[in-house]
Amino acid sequence: MFETEQRAPKPFFITMELFNACNRISHFLARVIGNIIDTLEAQLAAERHQLPLWLPVFMGIGIMGWFILPNRTDWYALLYLFAAMCGLGISIGHSRLFGRALIIAGIAASLGLVLVWYRAEHVAARVLARPLVTLFDARVIALEYRASNEKWRYLLAPLHRSDLPEKLRLNHAFAPPPDSIGGVLRVRARLVPPAPASLPGGYGFQRVAWFQGLGATGTMLDPPRLIQPPRSPPFAQALAPLRARIATHITSKLSPAAGGVAIALATGSAGQIPESDADAMRQSGLAHLLSVSGLHISAVVGATVLLTTSLMALSQRIALRLPIPIIGAGIATLAAIGYTLLTGAEVPAVRSCIAALLILTGMALGRRALSMRLVATGALLVLPLWPESLIGPSFQMSFAAIIAIVALHEHPKIKALLAGREEPLFARLARHVIALILTGLAVEIILMPIVLYHFHRAGLYGALANIVAIPLTTFIVMPLEAAALLLDTFGLGAPFWWGVEQSISGLLALAHKVANLPGAALMLPSMGRSAFTLMIGGGLWLLLWQTRWRWAGLLPISAGVALTAMAPAPDLLVTRDGRHVLLRLDDGATALLRNRAGDYVRTTLAEGAGVHADTLTQGLVDLQDRNDVDCSRDICTARLRRDGRAWTIGFIRSDVLLPWDDMRRYCQQLDIIIAPRRLPAACMPRWLRWDRPALDTLGGAALSLSPPNIRQGESNIGDHPWQRAAQKSTHIGLTVSRHSWFPFYQRNTSE
Repeated sequence: MFETEQRAPKPFFITMELFNACNRISHFLARVIGNIIDTLEAQLAAERHQLPLWLPVFMGIGIMGWFILPNRTDWYALLYLFAAMCGLGISIGHSRLFGRALIIAGIAASLGLVLVWYRAEHVAARVLARPLVTLFDARVIALEYRASNEKWRYLLAPLHRSDLPEKLRLNHAFAPPPDSIGGVLRVRARLVPPAPASLPGGYGFQRVAWFQGLGATGTMLDPPRLIQPPRSPPFAQALAPLRARIATHITSKLSPAAGGVAIALATGSAGQIPESDADAMRQSGLAHLLSVSGLHISAVVGATVLLTTSLMALSQRIALRLPIPIIGAGIATLAAIGYTLLTGAEVPAVRSCIAALLILTGMALGRRALSMRLVATGALLVLPLWPESLIGPSFQMSFAAIIAIVALHEHPKIKALLAGREEPLFARLARHVIALILTGLAVEIILMPIVLYHFHRAGLYGALANIVAIPLTTFIVMPLEAAALLLDTFGLGAPFWWGVEQSISGLLALAHKVANLPGAALMLPSMGRSAFTLMIGGGLWLLLWQTRWRWAGLLPISAGVALTAMAPAPDLLVTRDGRHVLLRLDDGATALLRNRAGDYVRTTLAEGAGVHADTLTQGLVDLQDRNDVDCSRDICTARLRRDGRAWTIGFIRSDVLLPWDDMRRYCQQLDIIIAPRRLPAACMPRWLRWDRPALDTLGGAALSLSPPNIRQGESNIGDHPWQRAAQKSTHIGLTVSRHSWFPFYQRNTSE
């Protein structure tokens, strides 16, 4: 008998082959991942001294993630992602540099998210539920005159009213009673909840007010009456009367234009600067001189150190026996703290004061006065205290500017340019002027995306203007003003006030001259968040690393610039309440739906559409005045043509309810309809319906027709505390209409 050959079943061979294939693939992937990790390990080892600089960056990523993501589920998911990052670092190994970096980055990002979440809940205060007119008593916390609208701004704390917020802000045009700060006023006012951003990329005061503890804003209807004189104010408010007296004294010595700038430099209040001068400062790139920040603190610290050390060096006994640099740093520390408190201790000033104290500490210890690690340390001190400041332009601009300056001056070629050498005075001045121009250009380039993202405009000649304006402010205006205020106690300040008047007049003349140059301001519609993130991330990668892989940061920067350049200008801008609309017509003109829109609405819509400021008076026409638009008292109908397609857009102008059948037939003739109230269910346009509930859900919207694209604003639907407070408000209908969640409701696209 023949023995039959025993063979394994065929499925067994298939299983073994599959197992072997998977094993080979896993070994291949392990080698690839291992090579990647080894490469990153070697690269991080070469950048070992730069790794601590990324600690505040990852903390900022956690903070930014909390603001961007809308609800708790997403926040927890982000925390799990950061925990997974730590787990990946642990799996790579704590002994390896790359593993430790992942663990620390995950912890820092998680800490940032938790900190901002805790702070947002910790500062919770009552928010007004609905608009109301009421009579109440309130203690005055702060008082400021706003020259731009010729009104007084009060910060009040209502008394014995549990139905009102703990803190609110009011405006009125009447002169306040004498010595109001710290006293109790009886006022009658119309109060409204803090307003959210009305357009995509617009200013969202609702979020800012939440972190400031403001629960309402409004307008006084009658002049306030002082019913209780000021008492001893808390420490935080003790200097408010002194600031008011300084502002009054400066006003009596200088013209209104120069006095407004001088008050801003001395007290931190820029409200008395005329609007024309403030706008010229913004367009010329000199607006940073009006906000007390790093430049002003640096000037005070530098002048104090120079003056004290020079005076002490005059005595041989003091110079030989006492540590003059340490004493000078200590006196400058007191000067920096005093100036910060005098100017109101706003977050930018406090942040700059912290940085100045770190620099003075480094100088006293014999360390470098300014370095990237010092900047990172300042950010690590500020972010835990005020994590919400990360998303504001002040924090972003100040830290971006100082990072650009430090990175530039750490470059070997700039070090060689500024190195001391034996040469004529003219050559030395020329080298420093060149370095100053390069520094200004670097700062302007770095700040460009931040300014465009927040303000939709940027000055193109700011670097050249700052070359003159910064030395003028630092070495002439501020010393003369300090001397004038000091010598006025002896009645000897008149010559110095004349110098202050002339120097500030020269500064304002420079601002107006630069602002009026052709192409002085670059206007841009709202920049997308993705483009902004790419440019900021690429800039940090480029500036914080030192080896060749830093140049990889140019890739996301280029991508962000490309996305910004390709973003179409909106053809239609609609505010959150649906009342105000900007429409770009076929001939390029921009028109407003309501001819009674105020300057603020016009400015907001123009900036959101990327329209130059001059157009506010020359190019923003009334829609009803156009011959190619049909308007009645209740309805306007506009016809546009984009890329060969005709669009018919209808706008509801009044609150009058039209007959049902007429409204239904009218809607059927339209591609798009926009209304400031809820539309009936029978209103079915061919493409898009935006009524009040839909627009409130979107947070306002910007629509481009070629190609069709919608950008929505900041919605009130979310778990952030200010959003929860807004959802409780009854003055805004939050009931979502049938098509609110689907802005591109498609019914019939045929022509």
